[in-house]
Amino acid sequence: MAIGAVISHRNFTSFISSGKLHQPEPATAQSRAETLSFSSAKCVHGNTYSENTCNMLRSRATLLSDEENKKFPMTNHKQRARGICRCFVSFPSESCNWIKPVQQKDTSISNRPTLQPRHTTINRIRANYKSEDYDVAADLGSLVSSEGGASEAVLVGETKPWWEQFPKRFVIVLLCFSAFLLCNMDRVNMSIAILPMSKEFNWNSATVGLIQSSFFWGYLLTQIVGGIWADKIGGKKVLGFGVVWWSIATVLTPIAARIGLPFLLLMRAFMGIGEGVAMPAMNNILSKWIPVSERSRSLAMVYSGMYLGSVIGLAFSPILIQKFAWPSVFYSFGSLGGLWFAFWLSKAHSSPNEDPKLSAEEKKYIMGGSVSKEPVTNIPWKLILSKAPVWALIVSHFCHNWGTFILLTWMPTYYNQVLKFNLTESGLLCVLPWLTMAVFANIGGWIADTLVSRGLSITTVRKIMQSIGFLGPAFFLTQLSRVKTPAMAVLCMACSQGSDAFSQSGLYSNHQDIGPRYAGVLLGLSNTAGVLAGVFGTAATGYILQNGSWDDVFKVAVILYIIGTLVWNFFSTGEKILD
Repeated sequence: MAIGAVISHRNFTSFISSGKLHQPEPATAQSRAETLSFSSAKCVHGNTYSENTCNMLRSRATLLSDEENKKFPMTNHKQRARGICRCFVSFPSESCNWIKPVQQKDTSISNRPTLQPRHTTINRIRANYKSEDYDVAADLGSLVSSEGGASEAVLVGETKPWWEQFPKRFVIVLLCFSAFLLCNMDRVNMSIAILPMSKEFNWNSATVGLIQSSFFWGYLLTQIVGGIWADKIGGKKVLGFGVVWWSIATVLTPIAARIGLPFLLLMRAFMGIGEGVAMPAMNNILSKWIPVSERSRSLAMVYSGMYLGSVIGLAFSPILIQKFAWPSVFYSFGSLGGLWFAFWLSKAHSSPNEDPKLSAEEKKYIMGGSVSKEPVTNIPWKLILSKAPVWALIVSHFCHNWGTFILLTWMPTYYNQVLKFNLTESGLLCVLPWLTMAVFANIGGWIADTLVSRGLSITTVRKIMQSIGFLGPAFFLTQLSRVKTPAMAVLCMACSQGSDAFSQSGLYSNHQDIGPRYAGVLLGLSNTAGVLAGVFGTAATGYILQNGSWDDVFKVAVILYIIGTLVWNFFSTGEKILD
């Protein structure tokens, strides 16, 4: 009852906060507690009182604790508090007339049922509150009783650092973003290094085109295989394998070039094998980690890593070549893959179900807005290939990549031969179109997700975004033959690539729309067609340049952009057709 008097006179939260602030209660607490004895609590009537006073105290403390928990709800975090409350009740001594304080053995602040009171006699009761420094750490809101009769009120909770509070699904997106950044850094460095290499080894345009296209030989082989592998064993292992494989091939490229042309072609094909699994594996991971409402933005973010990789690769390759010779580009860029792989092993998981540190709130959000996570055991090839939207994806991907890969591999040569820029200027000016793509890919992603959230159908959004991604580049490529100055040519290239980036919210997001469980396989199928476009388009460009002009190169790309627009708008859909 005495502790009840203290608690009733002073809000229980002030006691808790005193521990929380690490400030022990001053010595005046004892005198205050004595003042707030039975006369203050109005619980004494003559010489008769309730013998089961402590049980009544428990009920009152429990009630107060419940009320305070409503005011200050507990969380799953942990905090650290100082302070311990010891309750003493004075009972009359049978052998003398003075009061003997004893430590109450059975006092604890806990949720226990109130017992029926029994009556006895007492002369006086005194409550003592003693404050001591004591470090405690327990579960949230746990109020426990020690063996010595001390009743401990502990407020626990520990604020996590901001990087641990960062949503795990965004960690996955950032890791995939960085993997794709390395992917294009290692890919485009050859488009810069090929200029001094061709002079050193006396390669003509046809040989240069063959070397550029050899990357796609291996890239083609692992598209479908990478998708099947990712859907069956998880994207973490597949993407990790890909990055390590292509990083090793990048480092070995200068050695292979000095041995001979066949070895260089083989090493570039090996590099393509590693990069070929990247897109299917990434698509598989994001289909499990990202809810529909964030799909376009997340994919745009990841693919913008490719564009920024091109920016970094094209910007730094000329500098490295001029200072350290062309092999330094391959050694420096390839070594970054090992650093990425260390982070990937420690932070990434193939699905939310495999991440033990994922919070319950985020897991509920992901699982509530995403697709079922049952593993794929058999691929229904006949069903997949019988769907018109699947073929719309395949054809559109081919048309899209023809123009994209031509710009990716031949742009520095165009700047050098047509616009007469030197090596450094060619590399730096190639940055602008890819930087434009990185910016507009994310703008397109936000626009697409906003339109979907406002009620526009996914089918309509995908068609709008991809139409911009086709017709925009087609228009600006037709203007290249009309411009008079190098600056206007660079501007047309930048606008062409910027409008092309809207495809990330069009066909590149559509695999997860129509068949989320088979997202890796679907991307593998369509990207196989895209790789074929890269192989044929890159090699054909070298042949066209030997017998024609750059205008002929751009005309072929424009025709394919128009075909892709028609096929996409007639046959694509944003609805799920594969379950």
